Amino acid sequence: MSDDLRDRRDQAVRAAVEQGLLSEAEPVAALLDVAGIRASAAALRAAFAAVTDAPVLHAFAVKAAPLVPVLALLHAEGIGAEVASPGELALARAAGLPPGRTVLDSPAKTPAELREALALGIAVNADNPQELARLDTLLPGGPTASPLGLRVNPQVGGGSIDALSTATATSKFGVALRDEGARAWVVRAFLDRPWLTRLHAHSGSQGVPLNLMADGIRVVYELVEEINAAAGRQQIDTVDIGGGLPVNFSSDEQTPTFDTYAHLLKERVPGLFDGRYGLVTEFGRSLLAKHGTLIARVEYAKSAGSRPIAVTHAGVQVATRTVYDPASWPLRIAAYDGEGEPKPGPAVAQDIAGPACFAGDLIAVGRALPLLEQGDVIAALDTGAYYFSSHYGYNSLPRPAVHGFTAGPDGEVRFTTVRAAQTLDQIVTESGGAHADALIR
Repeated sequence: MSDDLRDRRDQAVRAAVEQGLLSEAEPVAALLDVAGIRASAAALRAAFAAVTDAPVLHAFAVKAAPLVPVLALLHAEGIGAEVASPGELALARAAGLPPGRTVLDSPAKTPAELREALALGIAVNADNPQELARLDTLLPGGPTASPLGLRVNPQVGGGSIDALSTATATSKFGVALRDEGARAWVVRAFLDRPWLTRLHAHSGSQGVPLNLMADGIRVVYELVEEINAAAGRQQIDTVDIGGGLPVNFSSDEQTPTFDTYAHLLKERVPGLFDGRYGLVTEFGRSLLAKHGTLIARVEYAKSAGSRPIAVTHAGVQVATRTVYDPASWPLRIAAYDGEGEPKPGPAVAQDIAGPACFAGDLIAVGRALPLLEQGDVIAALDTGAYYFSSHYGYNSLPRPAVHGFTAGPDGEVRFTTVRAAQTLDQIVTESGGAHADALIR
């Protein structure tokens, strides 16, 4: 699988250069491997089908790649959508996602957001007691088409990236189960609301080990059993186990796999997979990361302090997390020559710099690569999730074009537009261009 991924990527970079996807006007572009995305979706479905006969809704975390064509592709591959804002819901609806395959999660839902979800029949996971009380007032007299649940925080601990750890003692998400009186409150909340039929937790993310993720799911399962026993019936029929499967950013190997995680959960929490409970998953990064590549021309090659520096157009605007937290989010860089062919030559430690006007705009520091020259091409790998789709407007740098690609048996690479490059006129419009004299009247 990793060889296929690498071969398709090399073909795509060469074809992108040949077909002029990089130019003076658009010196940075993003490539999405359609075959790779399809393969990841199939692997996810197969992994959970192997461990449970109950229905499973795999809902893609839209924040990982908020691009309508990506959501439509995943929908065609049997994947729904997990949304956390009105904007993400609008994207999912534009992609054709039906309400029954959409889940709304957010720690700060407004009454308007809740009313819209209830009117559409979208599943909602309430985050806290105040939101649950708000739902009490919004629900119609009769039953709603929206499956309703409550998010809890199992408080099993965090991983190596604090900012992404959602199951810590002080996480902002859900009802903290180990806080005094919280568990009893949750049980009572369900008994008082027969329409609450789901329990939700999200204990994983990048930097979180699989065993810790499984610990969180086990805590949730035990609570589900407690609530159903107290209710004297199976009030909770579906468990939303979240997502957060980590991604290997050090090589082309796609590890850990969905299959590994599903079988670990089956081993650690067997009752959850005995057919009594439907499941919802909310994977994002692990579905898309390996299938995206950022490419950019080397605009200038220079040196400082005897260290070579390749100045490119791929920087903080497309690789925000890497630039501001490189220890947590290192990126692999591949070097290509001006024709898009893998660049040969001895490895030389060099920096890969972006175009933004601050010294820290570096996507790699002291990286050993064939010495890059003006006109060469760099590729930032594993960038299919949270990189080029979540633009950061530093220096008013435009959003790059995103191109999906497929490689035919004849080796021909075909590109299709996923998102056009942002124009300068669009930047001016978004920056109040129509109101230029608003402050000087």
